[in-house]
Amino acid sequence: MASDSDSEALDLHSGADIGQALKSIREQRKLSLEELADITRVRRAYLADIEAMRLDRLPSRPFTIGYIRAYAEALGLDGEAAVERFKAEEPILDEPLHAPVGVAQARDPRAAAIIAGVIVILVAIVLWNVAQRTMTANAPPPPTASARATALALAAQKRGPVELGAPLPAPVESTVPPPYETPGMPTLNPDGTFSPAKTSGTKPGQLPDEPAVDPKTLSPVFTPTGKIYGVPAPQPSAVTLQALKSASLIVRGQDGEIYFARQFAAGEAYRAPELAGLTATVSEPASFQVFVGGQSKGVLPAAQVSLNKLAEAPN
Repeated sequence: MASDSDSEALDLHSGADIGQALKSIREQRKLSLEELADITRVRRAYLADIEAMRLDRLPSRPFTIGYIRAYAEALGLDGEAAVERFKAEEPILDEPLHAPVGVAQARDPRAAAIIAGVIVILVAIVLWNVAQRTMTANAPPPPTASARATALALAAQKRGPVELGAPLPAPVESTVPPPYETPGMPTLNPDGTFSPAKTSGTKPGQLPDEPAVDPKTLSPVFTPTGKIYGVPAPQPSAVTLQALKSASLIVRGQDGEIYFARQFAAGEAYRAPELAGLTATVSEPASFQVFVGGQSKGVLPAAQVSLNKLAEAPN
């Protein structure tokens, strides 16, 4: 049995290595590895590997150093001293050596060649400029005319007013176009008075090249002679508008939204859907013939009419 003097002699420098020293002190204080693991929060297996110095079973070196420090401090010992003994016994053999102080690093030999080439080029440029200046300074002066030839040339010059030719016409793109005359507007005379507008035999809104519509020539029943717009044939439609000549038609809903708009040619027709509040607006009322149930009701009575009222009109 060990005496008290032997117990007091145990410290971090006891044993063959730091692992045996820690194990001896733990056993002296009658602590198990389970108790030490609870104190240090380190696995029991790692503590056993530290005591046996099985470093290949431990994590990386920084973790191993931390475990040894925690082990020693849990026993009330100096953790840094335990770490220093571990580093002395297990040094890092693969640590790269630093270059000795005062030894210059080798330079790239190509750098000197590049610098020399740049210097040669600069010297060649300077010498070329110097040679050009020297040749220009030593060159003979350019030949000049004699005093007699100069006097004759000056005397031959004509003096006096310069004759100019007739002015050239303005370019085509710079000519002023003739003023536009709006049809139906009075003409401004040169004296500032106005002449009345020239009237043609056409009514307002009627194209000059289209004759007026004769109500006697209207067809009594609807006869398709052109494309039909609006609702398809299977769907019911009480009112059909057929263009007698070129004219425009706009159909609006009760909220004012445009349902249909088109420029019609003669013979084209529009089948109106059976919706409440539809209003038709045309460029000329006499340009559209109204058919209700396929029977003629004459031309439109006004430029803006209600399609529902046209459908309700008496036969």
